[in-house]
Amino acid sequence: MTKPIAKIGLRKNARIGSNKNERRIPKGIIHVQASFNNTIVTVTDVRGRVVSWASAGTSGFRGTRKGTPYAAQAAAFNAIRTLVDQGMQRAEVMIKGPGLGRDAALRAIRRNGMLLSFVRDVTPMPHNGCRPPKKRRV
Repeated sequence: MTKPIAKIGLRKNARIGSNKNERRIPKGIIHVQASFNNTIVTVTDVRGRVVSWASAGTSGFRGTRKGTPYAAQAAAFNAIRTLVDQGMQRAEVMIKGPGLGRDAALRAIRRNGMLLSFVRDVTPMPHNGCRPPKKRRV
């Protein structure tokens, strides 16, 4: 004789303990990755878990316009907009890459009213390792 299995939840695929909207993050790290073709802005908490991200492509830009400073500004604004509502006040900024969107993304972050504890350039620099690609023609 088998016993019937009790239902655990009302819905079949319900998420247990979902506190995505309740999470309050007072301090975070904003990573700006600016290449020549795109700019990616990722916001993490202090432990490195991704909270929000946006890029020039997800902000509605396509093709060569993704590498422009305005696209980087829009990406930074989209990545940070939700976090300001969640209560993030202070942030550290890590900027990586040679792209045009570096300064524009930093200006957009500053304009959002967030206190920046420091801004660090973490662009990888070789100690004469591999031969770099040819220089860009403008």
